[in-house]
Amino acid sequence: MLGMWWTISLIIGLLSLLWVAYDIAKNQKEMSTGRKILWIIVALLFGLIGAAAYYIVEKRD
Repeated sequence: MLGMWWTISLIIGLLSLLWVAYDIAKNQKEMSTGRKILWIIVALLFGLIGAAAYYIVEKRD
């Protein structure tokens, strides 16, 4: 049972990383390269929490 939750968490973390990387590449043209790399590293290290932080900080309109 624990293996299933680990797999689901891993998939969600990977999808979060992909979403942040895609959004940065397509929609954040004015963002500096260093900031882009920092957000991708945050998403890589923290998964869904990092993606949520990116959404709150960068996507607010």
